[in-house]
Amino acid sequence: MSEEHDIKIEGKIIYPDPSFKENTRMGDYEAAYNEFQRNPEASWEKIANELEWIQRWDKVCEWQHPYARWFVNAKLNITQNCLDRHIHNGKKNKVAIIWVGDGGEERVLTYRQLYREVMRFANGLKSLGVKKGDTVCIYMPLVPEQIIVALACARIGVIHSIVFAGFGTQALNSRIRDCNAKIVVTADATIRRGKRVELKAIVDEAVVNAPSVEKIVVLRRMKPLMELYSEIEIDYNEVLKDVPECEAEIMEAEDPLFILYTSGTTGPAKGIVHACGGYMVGAYYTTLNVFDLRDNDVFWCTADPGWITGHTYIIYGPLLAGGTILITESTPDYPDPGVWWNIIDDFDVTIFYTAPTAIRMFMRMGEEWPKRYDLSSLRILGSVGEPLNPEAFEWYYRVIGKERCPIVDTWWQTETGMHMITTLAGQPMKPGFVGKPLPGVVADVVDKNGESVPSGKGGFLVIKEPWPSMMRTVHNNDERYRQYWNTIGKYYTAGDLAVKDDDGYIMILGRSDDVIIVAGHNIGSAEVESALVSNGAVAEAAVIGKPDLLKGEIIKAFVILREGYSPCDKLKSELIYHVRMSLGPIAMPSEIEFVDSLPKTRSGKIMRRVLRAKELGMDPGDVSTLED
Repeated sequence: MSEEHDIKIEGKIIYPDPSFKENTRMGDYEAAYNEFQRNPEASWEKIANELEWIQRWDKVCEWQHPYARWFVNAKLNITQNCLDRHIHNGKKNKVAIIWVGDGGEERVLTYRQLYREVMRFANGLKSLGVKKGDTVCIYMPLVPEQIIVALACARIGVIHSIVFAGFGTQALNSRIRDCNAKIVVTADATIRRGKRVELKAIVDEAVVNAPSVEKIVVLRRMKPLMELYSEIEIDYNEVLKDVPECEAEIMEAEDPLFILYTSGTTGPAKGIVHACGGYMVGAYYTTLNVFDLRDNDVFWCTADPGWITGHTYIIYGPLLAGGTILITESTPDYPDPGVWWNIIDDFDVTIFYTAPTAIRMFMRMGEEWPKRYDLSSLRILGSVGEPLNPEAFEWYYRVIGKERCPIVDTWWQTETGMHMITTLAGQPMKPGFVGKPLPGVVADVVDKNGESVPSGKGGFLVIKEPWPSMMRTVHNNDERYRQYWNTIGKYYTAGDLAVKDDDGYIMILGRSDDVIIVAGHNIGSAEVESALVSNGAVAEAAVIGKPDLLKGEIIKAFVILREGYSPCDKLKSELIYHVRMSLGPIAMPSEIEFVDSLPKTRSGKIMRRVLRAKELGMDPGDVSTLED
């Protein structure tokens, strides 16, 4: 896709019930956006004032391109706003977390109970010698303990780095080593579709070449209890201290809160660093306003904290806002395709936030499954992870929302920390368009010189002004951070192609780089290629994303074999399994094609866009730099 193309963008408009616009927290979008634009710092300050600070700021924002400091010299601890504040404002007996296991088991934690568990584990971490500024890697299933550990880290000023438990040994090892993790917290296993999936075994391999790791804390969920043989291993429950209080570490607003790895276009995954103060304000602001969160809502975000969606809209955002969150280890099609609709019915879920991949899967399974359940509790529907195509939008609106629930499609990134573009509840919805920039966000579609393009013409999506929850750097690679702000003018370049219509609504067209989005998960082509080449049969490899009706994209690999190896189906299966064991199932190629050569520039860079164009029957564009 090139920014030179004109895009056909006609489509239908869905007008919601006017009462949504009248009754939402944000109110009138245009008025709110204009108020922000008149004085952005005053608007952000107003939001920040709703939270508790140990020491107030001297200045809201200090911007020296490409670096920002937000709430300069302020001091805080984010857990005081997630926990203590609610303990003291009458919400201590309100439900904070509802957990549903793969087999239907249930656990409920009130704010008081969550507070106590966080304090106990925070004290336990301190007893292991962890201190402010250290890093703890969290590799756990979606159970309450995953949230407890993250909050315990934040309580004592320890940086957490959550790694999605679907990643394999190689991916986990690279992240542990890059963040120099002192402790790894894991579980013996997770349960997926009724089957036990070992996690501890993956950790055992991942720490072999990770000298920074001093302890492995293991949540033993299964009976009989797994044996812990190594002297560095310790049971989760032995770490917990029977001390119900742990003083909050005083954090500077710009101190790092967490490192979260996201796939890069070249080389290893990028460790995105988010800071305590600005991230807190952004997560709080968007949770309240995009989802119009109310005191009696039950908020179910189907993501995992191993991704930014889980960080912001499972852990921090809803807890900052004093909400009730539902989490589940279950998959959407086990034991049958009605399991998620049963959960919504059973727990009166009011806000449901999921991925287009899941919606398309439900479409394929048919309307009879959701029709078996009472979904009348639903008030707001959301979508995240990739563009929501019009067909899926309309099915979601009609079948799940019964044509009464607004759909807040959302565009944002690991790097942005919070929603940036959406259609707020109450605003006209345009299937296929994510919406308009949130008040406080200055987004545009531009050409390669940074000039705004006319409506209907494709271009690059950029953010023109800083925002509180923006990443502060890429861990151990600040040059990569600067590239985000120096690629197109002085704007933050998102790496997405987009188009804007006459009303200012933005449609995301896809990535302009080599990140592949599989079922809403960003997979770096370089990581998959590295995993393939690490197999002794492979000399070179290149991977691309191919459009897929269910997953959005699937991975196709082009592989050059070493001498002595011949193409065959058995070898294809072995290579797919090799990637699965190295990176995890989400990174597995769906197709492998054995080739004799790959298109390269004269400097040796593989031109994946040529492979993609050939695969899709498209014009490959300018190939003047091809070696052959």
